[in-house]
Amino acid sequence: MRVAWVAILSAGLLFPPLAHAADAAAAKEKAVVCSGCHGDNGISQTENIPSLAGQPDQFIQWQLVFFRAGSRKNEQMQPIAEEITNEDIRNLGAYFSQMTPPKGAEDGDPDLSKKGAQVAVGRRCASCHTDSYAGTKAVARLAGQREEYLVKALHDYKAGQRVGGGVAAMADVAYHMSDEEITAVAHYLAHLK
Repeated sequence: MRVAWVAILSAGLLFPPLAHAADAAAAKEKAVVCSGCHGDNGISQTENIPSLAGQPDQFIQWQLVFFRAGSRKNEQMQPIAEEITNEDIRNLGAYFSQMTPPKGAEDGDPDLSKKGAQVAVGRRCASCHTDSYAGTKAVARLAGQREEYLVKALHDYKAGQRVGGGVAAMADVAYHMSDEEITAVAHYLAHLK
């Protein structure tokens, strides 16, 4: 009996890597569609399209669920999200979270970044997004994200046009931000190394 359990446990330890390899291959295949907008290796080169590389697994999963359910609206994402399964969502979350995140943008304005850092501290952005702004669990990575996308996202939260996890906290933060603060904090985060 003991030998049988050892065999079962050994088999269980051997097969997960094979299943993970299949999941990674399936995710890579599904992610081909994503690269058209979100860029090769999950780093966007397209205005107002976020980079996905290095985003937390759960954050990506939840965003896909929100798009699929129609609670988060986007003309390009809706039809794609409606076609993916729960397994696809789990695989894509894991896939993009393992990619190297984008580096902070070059040639930033040091004065604007300094003001943005002050805004981030004053608005307590790190309390959810972590001290390095790398995000965690279902909270987005902000460091190195496209600047104009961050501006758009904050304006969407401020106007109540964006829904999803943490929307109440983000709406409350963004609602009280001036356009100048939004511009500054987006600049700071986009150029953060």
